[in-house]
Amino acid sequence: MAATSPPLTSSLLNRKNSIFSSFNPLKPFPISLNDKKSRRFRCQFKSFENQPSNFSVEFLSGSESIHLIQNSPSTFSMSMAAAANSAVKHGKKVCLFYCAETEALAQRIAAESDAIELRSIKWRTFDDGFPNLFIPNAHGIRGQHVAFLASFNSPAVIFEQLSVIYALPKLFISSFTLVLPFFPTGTSERMEDEGDVATAFTLARILSNIPTSKGGPTSLVTFDIHALQERFYFGDNILPCFESGIPLLKNRLQQLPDSDKISIAFPDDGAWKRFHKQLQHFPTIVCNKVRMGDQRIVRIKEGDATGRHVVIVDDLVQSGGTLIECQKVLAANGAAKISAYVTHGIFPKRSWQRFEHDNGGHPEKGLTYFWITDSCPHTVKEVKTKLPFEILSLSGSIAAALQI
Repeated sequence: MAATSPPLTSSLLNRKNSIFSSFNPLKPFPISLNDKKSRRFRCQFKSFENQPSNFSVEFLSGSESIHLIQNSPSTFSMSMAAAANSAVKHGKKVCLFYCAETEALAQRIAAESDAIELRSIKWRTFDDGFPNLFIPNAHGIRGQHVAFLASFNSPAVIFEQLSVIYALPKLFISSFTLVLPFFPTGTSERMEDEGDVATAFTLARILSNIPTSKGGPTSLVTFDIHALQERFYFGDNILPCFESGIPLLKNRLQQLPDSDKISIAFPDDGAWKRFHKQLQHFPTIVCNKVRMGDQRIVRIKEGDATGRHVVIVDDLVQSGGTLIECQKVLAANGAAKISAYVTHGIFPKRSWQRFEHDNGGHPEKGLTYFWITDSCPHTVKEVKTKLPFEILSLSGSIAAALQI
């Protein structure tokens, strides 16, 4: 029970046990108070044990009793429904632009909320190959909240998308949000020698200088950025919102028939640092690479895979070599099933073909599931109908982020 200040008087506190022991919601409920210093309080019972009814309590200065009133369930339900409908009706309206690669994801995002309206861009090229771009009905988005769903899957498409990203905030819009599900640079960079160029820092600086809209700096929504230090590459003129695909994985794991036998495996210490707090309720296995002569092999550093459905979790996959080696060592150590999850399935040179299905519980042969999100649209097109792959869409998460 919560009450507004001033706090309950001693006379009332001393009588709380008798209040609840004698309470009958069908009868009037007077309580005499002798403490004249009591003024006024109001509180609300959300529920009693095995009693979902809603009650209000009111005491007024000068009154000799506390009034405990049972609210009408129908009235309460109707008010809650009206509030929910009002929230949907008055949600922030967003005009969502997209590029050719993200059109399918944009449609899924728009299907999540009536507050999101899709807007197209004419992506054309001049004879010399440079972009010839046009934003239809530019006057129509004045005063609107605008977002752009980007995909920097290839250096060849970044320039034309940046041109649009820099143009939209200048069209007198109320706010601008850039949704970049996969921040692509820095995934393979190692700053070890003088002369190494940090391209992730370069891209972060480019995005940090997007023109401000009427509402202020650009908001950036991105998922499971690879190197944790990259979040500090962005300047003060952009507001990064770092989201994660792990909630999608947790929801999917709860749907499995063997959800009580799930263990989470991290292929290296980096994956453990990135995700272990979000997955701390699962038994954990940590793998690492050790050098044996000229070879680097994967071994289990801690945890037990025996009889478990082990899910290998990482932020991204490229060639898949580490995941496959991790699968082999887990199978050799008694895992009953092995699955994998990555937020970003990059798979250059169609490396996804290396992953086989386990054919009904043979973990040494392949994976039961390989979950990826739709952050890399070109990969989704290639694997969406092939086992063991299953797509967990970011559409709901993005739709929610656009309402921030």
